[in-house]
Amino acid sequence: MEEAIQHLRRDPVLSAIIDRVGEYRIVFRDPEFETLVRSIVYQQLSGRVASVICGRLVSAAGNRLTPESILKLRPARMRKLGLSAQKTAYIRDLARHTRDGRVVFEELAGLPDEAVIERLTQVKGIGVWTVHMFLIFALRRPDVLPTGDLGIRNAMCKAYALKELPLPKEMETMAAGWRPYCSMASWYLWRSLEGDANL
Repeated sequence: MEEAIQHLRRDPVLSAIIDRVGEYRIVFRDPEFETLVRSIVYQQLSGRVASVICGRLVSAAGNRLTPESILKLRPARMRKLGLSAQKTAYIRDLARHTRDGRVVFEELAGLPDEAVIERLTQVKGIGVWTVHMFLIFALRRPDVLPTGDLGIRNAMCKAYALKELPLPKEMETMAAGWRPYCSMASWYLWRSLEGDANL
């Protein structure tokens, strides 16, 4: 980890953020079905609201989120827990993909990032942003730059005094010197906004 920090410190802007934020304390989750369900619930919601809905869902599913426990719940019941119709459909689609063996979580760790993105984005409601979060926080991939994340875009805009939010291509150019540690740089950028930089 020290080697990664020293590498990132070559960027003076990022070095100042590292000094301000302090120790790298990322919290990882297991690369399993439940983690991806949580990611779907958290999409476009504040952390507090999403946490309450997640708690209700876990409780309704018998305290364990599995494809089977999700599919036993009726969509109407899931909606009453606070899930939108869309998210209910997405979570159920993920449950079916997993139950039917089209998504095998045990296989994902052995696949390159692009193959993980290709597999998981076949599920309704799982886009590249969600897979980037899964790659960073569950599969612990060291070099993921989530160019679609508004927090990262805001942090880069603020830290580098840009006039407007950077586009994905600009972000890639700015982050070229961070490789192969973009995930760590991303965590520091999230923390620089004072938000909770953990899934």
